[in-house]
Amino acid sequence: MRDPYEVLGVGKNASAKEIKAAYRKLAKKHHPDQNPDDAKAKDRFAAANQAYEIIGDEKSRAAFDRGEIDAEGKPRFQGFEGFHPGGGAGGDPFAGFRRQQSGPGGARFEFHSTGGDPFGGGAGDIFSELFGQASQRAGGAGSRRAPPGRDVNVTLDVTVEEAATAPKVTAMFPDGRKIAVKLPAYVEDGQTIRLKGQGEPGFGEPGDALVKIRLRRHPRYRVEGRDLHTDLPVPLKDAVLGAKLAVDTPTGRVAVNVPAGSSSDKVLRLKGRGLPEKTGGHGNLYAHVRVMLPEGGDPELEALMRRQ
Repeated sequence: MRDPYEVLGVGKNASAKEIKAAYRKLAKKHHPDQNPDDAKAKDRFAAANQAYEIIGDEKSRAAFDRGEIDAEGKPRFQGFEGFHPGGGAGGDPFAGFRRQQSGPGGARFEFHSTGGDPFGGGAGDIFSELFGQASQRAGGAGSRRAPPGRDVNVTLDVTVEEAATAPKVTAMFPDGRKIAVKLPAYVEDGQTIRLKGQGEPGFGEPGDALVKIRLRRHPRYRVEGRDLHTDLPVPLKDAVLGAKLAVDTPTGRVAVNVPAGSSSDKVLRLKGRGLPEKTGGHGNLYAHVRVMLPEGGDPELEALMRRQ
């Protein structure tokens, strides 16, 4: 373990105020939440914390200067086994914390003054100043919450069918996690869904995941608001004489009556077969008739046309 004075970049004759200022500067610079792309920031931040535990507290600093404890706060020789810097029992630097799990990959540490301040010189206060964490009462005076983790942004592509039926879909996170997301009944392109506690872990509660919905382009449907439009190929005979044909909808096939004498661009409305609306109900599905001539030609049809 490096010399705590060296870690904080101060001399052995530095004042308590100078030590606190040096620690504050390093904690702000190397805090993992401020350096999400720097894997070593966490180690530098931990080293600054450890150094401040030793020389940020008057008693532990004096013991270190006298050679009674080492840079980790452990006794150097027989007779100081009962001494623990920062008031923590058993040499545990986090003895003043109560650790609580808070969501996948996250943990929350809450400082309680009854167990002694493990940072020995008011590091809890510094965290509050640096990261805007107001003191909160949690079953004892002097309780403070550590900084939460960062929120993460995720884009989730959904199909028209999924937007219409609101199933569970799988979202891929930047860290490789796969999270099942239950879509709300009303989903629109660009909408953001917040998943509590599914963000990055922090020293406090984990952050949230902000899942942005992106409606995937569909080969069959054109989306206009909450209505859907689709093309309906109709054989020439059925267009002339009328017929009942099957139309694909996001929730399955339905039969629709094509009136006799239908021409291309005739629009058939299938009420309530569109996307869910915010106020309840559904939009409509509009089937656009596309009259199709027989493939390979039809001699009788050709003869009929010549007689006209």
